[in-house]
Amino acid sequence: MSSFSKEGKPAKQELTDDRLQELVEEISFASFGKKFRHKAFFNRRLRTTGGRYHLNSHNIDFNPKVFELYGETELINVIKHELCHYHLHLENKGYQHKDAEFKSLLKQTGGSRYVRPLVEQKPQSYHQYQCEKCQTLILRKRRINTQRYVCGKCRGKLVELDSSKL
Repeated sequence: MSSFSKEGKPAKQELTDDRLQELVEEISFASFGKKFRHKAFFNRRLRTTGGRYHLNSHNIDFNPKVFELYGETELINVIKHELCHYHLHLENKGYQHKDAEFKSLLKQTGGSRYVRPLVEQKPQSYHQYQCEKCQTLILRKRRINTQRYVCGKCRGKLVELDSSKL
């Protein structure tokens, strides 16, 4: 029996640690032809990363936000990525992101290189300055001392304009 939300759409299923463990084992055998013999679990403390492979314990923890924000397809891509680290490390091969063996295995299995953004990025605010001499517009993330610094093109005096969000 499937559950539905108020709008009549199917409600998103809650993914438990047990179901995640099964999913990782299934993907490991289907995509890599090898068994996953350690633990996979969710870790709510992860902020910007989709998952993390632990070199000492060989366990893998995953960010539950990947599933909540983007669904099972994106989670499967992250699982494949972490399983590449897992299997290559256990085989004493290049398991780091920079290694050719890692890149090759990731491409073969169809895992994602990067996880989509998991935190909202705030719009960056800039400080605007204009040169009095050549009228060049200068944008800076940090404020600068206009008494100390001058225009890089003509050495003219800088004047701060109203800051805006770009």
